[in-house]
Amino acid sequence: MRNLVAPVLALLAVSPAMAQQASRDAFATGPVFEDFGPHAPVETAEPLPSFSRFEIAFDVAAAAEKGARNRGFDSAARFMNMHVAAGVPEDRISLVVVVHGTAAGDLVTGKGNGSEAMVRAMLERGVRFIICGQSMAARGVNPEELIDGVETQLSAMTAHALLQQQGYTVNPF
Repeated sequence: MRNLVAPVLALLAVSPAMAQQASRDAFATGPVFEDFGPHAPVETAEPLPSFSRFEIAFDVAAAAEKGARNRGFDSAARFMNMHVAAGVPEDRISLVVVVHGTAAGDLVTGKGNGSEAMVRAMLERGVRFIICGQSMAARGVNPEELIDGVETQLSAMTAHALLQQQGYTVNPF
Protein backbone atom coordinates (compact mmCIF):
# COMPACT_ATOMS: atom_id res chain seq x y z
CA MET A 1 0.00 0.00 0.00
CA ARG A 2 2.82 2.39 0.88
CA ASN A 3 4.30 1.82 -2.57
CA LEU A 4 1.14 3.31 -4.14
CA VAL A 5 1.01 6.55 -2.11
CA ALA A 6 3.80 8.41 -3.93
CA PRO A 7 2.58 7.61 -7.47
CA VAL A 8 -1.00 8.53 -6.58
CA LEU A 9 0.11 11.83 -5.03
CA ALA A 10 2.23 12.59 -8.09
CA LEU A 11 -0.72 11.89 -10.39
CA LEU A 12 -2.98 14.16 -8.35
CA ALA A 13 -0.40 16.96 -8.50
CA VAL A 14 -0.01 16.70 -12.28
CA SER A 15 -3.72 16.29 -13.12
CA PRO A 16 -4.71 19.97 -12.68
CA ALA A 17 -1.80 21.06 -14.86
CA MET A 18 -2.78 18.56 -17.55
CA ALA A 19 -6.43 19.63 -17.40
CA GLN A 20 -5.43 23.28 -17.58
CA GLN A 21 -3.28 22.64 -20.67
CA ALA A 22 -6.10 20.72 -22.34
CA SER A 23 -8.49 23.60 -21.73
CA ARG A 24 -6.03 26.09 -23.24
CA ASP A 25 -5.75 23.93 -26.34
CA ALA A 26 -9.39 24.70 -27.16
CA PHE A 27 -8.59 28.38 -27.69
CA ALA A 28 -7.77 29.74 -31.13
CA THR A 29 -7.63 33.14 -32.80
CA GLY A 30 -9.59 34.24 -35.85
CA PRO A 31 -11.71 34.45 -37.88
CA VAL A 32 -11.35 38.25 -37.86
CA PHE A 33 -8.01 38.75 -36.09
CA GLU A 34 -5.61 35.88 -36.72
CA ASP A 35 -2.81 37.03 -34.39
CA PHE A 36 -4.77 37.89 -31.25
CA GLY A 37 -8.19 37.61 -29.59
CA PRO A 38 -8.19 33.90 -28.68
CA HIS A 39 -11.53 32.28 -27.89
CA ALA A 40 -12.93 28.79 -27.50
CA PRO A 41 -16.05 27.33 -29.08
CA VAL A 42 -18.87 26.52 -26.68
CA GLU A 43 -20.93 23.77 -28.26
CA THR A 44 -23.58 23.85 -25.52
CA ALA A 45 -24.25 27.60 -25.76
CA GLU A 46 -27.66 28.74 -26.89
CA PRO A 47 -27.57 29.82 -30.56
CA LEU A 48 -27.41 33.56 -31.04
CA PRO A 49 -30.56 35.04 -32.58
CA SER A 50 -30.19 35.91 -36.25
CA PHE A 51 -31.06 39.52 -35.47
CA SER A 52 -28.16 39.86 -32.99
CA ARG A 53 -26.45 43.22 -33.12
CA PHE A 54 -23.73 44.27 -30.72
CA GLU A 55 -22.74 47.87 -30.00
CA ILE A 56 -20.25 47.54 -27.19
CA ALA A 57 -17.87 49.98 -25.50
CA PHE A 58 -14.87 48.53 -23.68
CA ASP A 59 -13.35 50.59 -20.87
CA VAL A 60 -9.58 50.14 -20.61
CA ALA A 61 -7.58 51.93 -17.92
CA ALA A 62 -4.69 49.55 -17.19
CA ALA A 63 -1.54 49.68 -19.27
CA ALA A 64 0.06 46.63 -20.82
CA GLU A 65 3.17 45.24 -19.23
CA LYS A 66 6.31 46.56 -20.91
CA GLY A 67 6.47 45.33 -24.52
CA ALA A 68 3.28 43.24 -24.19
CA ARG A 69 -0.12 43.75 -25.78
CA ASN A 70 -2.83 45.43 -23.75
CA ARG A 71 -5.17 42.78 -22.32
CA GLY A 72 -8.18 45.12 -22.49
CA PHE A 73 -7.61 45.71 -26.20
CA ASP A 74 -7.24 41.95 -26.67
CA SER A 75 -10.60 41.45 -24.92
CA ALA A 76 -12.29 43.57 -27.58
CA ALA A 77 -10.59 41.52 -30.31
CA ARG A 78 -11.66 38.32 -28.54
CA PHE A 79 -15.26 39.57 -28.48
CA MET A 80 -15.15 40.18 -32.24
CA ASN A 81 -13.51 36.83 -33.05
CA MET A 82 -15.80 34.88 -30.72
CA HIS A 83 -19.04 36.32 -32.06
CA VAL A 84 -18.13 36.16 -35.74
CA ALA A 85 -17.08 32.53 -35.18
CA ALA A 86 -20.50 31.97 -33.57
CA GLY A 87 -22.25 33.23 -36.71
CA VAL A 88 -22.79 36.96 -36.10
CA PRO A 89 -21.87 38.90 -39.26
CA GLU A 90 -18.92 41.21 -38.64
CA ASP A 91 -20.91 44.20 -39.90
CA ARG A 92 -23.40 43.67 -37.02
CA ILE A 93 -20.69 44.22 -34.41
CA SER A 94 -19.61 47.77 -33.53
CA LEU A 95 -16.88 48.02 -30.93
CA VAL A 96 -15.34 51.06 -29.31
CA VAL A 97 -12.41 50.91 -26.91
CA VAL A 98 -12.39 53.88 -24.53
CA VAL A 99 -8.88 54.30 -23.17
CA HIS A 100 -7.81 56.28 -20.11
CA GLY A 101 -5.42 56.12 -17.17
CA THR A 102 -2.08 54.41 -17.70
CA ALA A 103 -3.45 52.63 -20.80
CA ALA A 104 -3.19 55.95 -22.67
CA GLY A 105 0.45 55.10 -23.36
CA ASP A 106 -0.64 52.01 -25.29
CA LEU A 107 -2.07 54.23 -28.04
CA VAL A 108 1.16 55.98 -28.99
CA THR A 109 3.46 55.04 -31.85
CA GLY A 110 6.86 53.52 -31.23
CA LYS A 111 8.47 53.56 -27.79
CA GLY A 112 8.32 49.75 -27.61
CA ASN A 113 4.52 49.76 -27.70
CA GLY A 114 3.58 46.07 -27.91
CA SER A 115 -0.04 47.02 -28.62
CA GLU A 116 0.60 49.18 -31.68
CA ALA A 117 0.26 46.49 -34.38
CA MET A 118 -2.87 45.12 -32.71
CA VAL A 119 -4.45 48.59 -32.49
CA ARG A 120 -3.67 49.28 -36.15
CA ALA A 121 -5.21 45.96 -37.23
CA MET A 122 -8.31 46.60 -35.14
CA LEU A 123 -8.70 50.13 -36.53
CA GLU A 124 -8.50 48.68 -40.05
CA ARG A 125 -11.45 46.39 -39.22
CA GLY A 126 -13.59 49.26 -37.91
CA VAL A 127 -12.93 49.04 -34.18
CA ARG A 128 -12.81 52.57 -32.81
CA PHE A 129 -10.34 53.70 -30.15
CA ILE A 130 -11.13 56.83 -28.15
CA ILE A 131 -8.52 58.26 -25.80
CA CYS A 132 -9.41 60.36 -22.78
CA GLY A 133 -8.16 63.92 -23.18
CA GLN A 134 -7.75 64.24 -19.42
CA SER A 135 -5.48 61.19 -19.33
CA MET A 136 -3.50 62.56 -22.26
CA ALA A 137 -2.92 65.79 -20.34
CA ALA A 138 -2.07 63.99 -17.08
CA ARG A 139 0.36 61.58 -18.79
CA GLY A 140 1.92 64.05 -21.22
CA VAL A 141 0.68 62.26 -24.34
CA ASN A 142 1.14 64.51 -27.36
CA PRO A 143 -1.64 64.22 -30.01
CA GLU A 144 1.03 63.83 -32.72
CA GLU A 145 2.23 60.64 -30.97
CA LEU A 146 -1.12 58.88 -31.27
CA ILE A 147 -1.56 55.96 -33.65
CA ASP A 148 -3.35 57.20 -36.78
CA GLY A 149 -7.10 56.77 -36.42
CA VAL A 150 -7.27 57.09 -32.63
CA GLU A 151 -9.97 59.58 -31.66
CA THR A 152 -9.72 62.04 -28.77
CA GLN A 153 -12.57 62.99 -26.47
CA LEU A 154 -12.73 65.52 -23.62
CA SER A 155 -12.73 62.66 -21.12
CA ALA A 156 -13.41 58.94 -20.90
CA MET A 157 -16.54 59.80 -18.91
CA THR A 158 -17.73 62.01 -21.77
CA ALA A 159 -16.99 59.29 -24.33
CA HIS A 160 -18.98 56.70 -22.38
CA ALA A 161 -21.92 59.09 -21.86
CA LEU A 162 -22.07 59.89 -25.57
CA LEU A 163 -21.72 56.24 -26.58
CA GLN A 164 -24.51 55.27 -24.20
CA GLN A 165 -26.77 57.88 -25.82
CA GLN A 166 -25.99 56.19 -29.16
CA GLY A 167 -27.09 52.79 -27.84
CA TYR A 168 -23.75 51.30 -26.83
CA THR A 169 -23.52 49.16 -23.73
CA VAL A 170 -20.40 48.97 -21.59
CA ASN A 171 -18.70 45.61 -21.46
CA PRO A 172 -17.58 45.07 -17.87
CA PHE A 173 -14.70 42.73 -18.74
